[in-house]
Amino acid sequence: MPMIDSQRRQVLKAVGATGAILAAGGVGTAGARPGGRSDASAEDTIFDIASGSADFDILELALEETGLDEVLDSTDGQFTVFAPTDGAFAALLTELGITAAQLLADPDLEDILLYHVTAGRRYAASVVRAPQLRMLTGDTVTVDGTVLNGGEATIVDTPDTIDIEASNGVIHVIDGVLQLP
Repeated sequence: MPMIDSQRRQVLKAVGATGAILAAGGVGTAGARPGGRSDASAEDTIFDIASGSADFDILELALEETGLDEVLDSTDGQFTVFAPTDGAFAALLTELGITAAQLLADPDLEDILLYHVTAGRRYAASVVRAPQLRMLTGDTVTVDGTVLNGGEATIVDTPDTIDIEASNGVIHVIDGVLQLP
């Protein structure tokens, strides 16, 4: 079921508050800008990039279903998205024995997606050195190099995908869907 306007505003407030808390605590955008990069040269938003790629069809549908497409299509904040590919979602669907339609109807879909997003612009050089990352759900994801949550997913490490720049953040392609703790 799509989010209603009041729910969408609540998510936007939570996302904004999370960014402010992380920035005040010294974690987030300041620690996520190696080499002093403070802004992306890309014009496309995170959602523009995801929706323009054939690798993220299920992610695109999930973002639209929850209304998070509007958040990731805005330039009001900076985010890092660990984006599961369609192959990653297909493996999850097989593991759970459900269809994509059932996943998109899951009442926890928004939390599943927010568990793949952290506040701030986190480049790979910063991510791989962090022992853990606080996601927008408030939960943490463990990091061991490019391996997330003990092997649930790996950041796909190719020259074209390690740091995909967007006007409102960075995308890291991952080969698995992170499970909520």
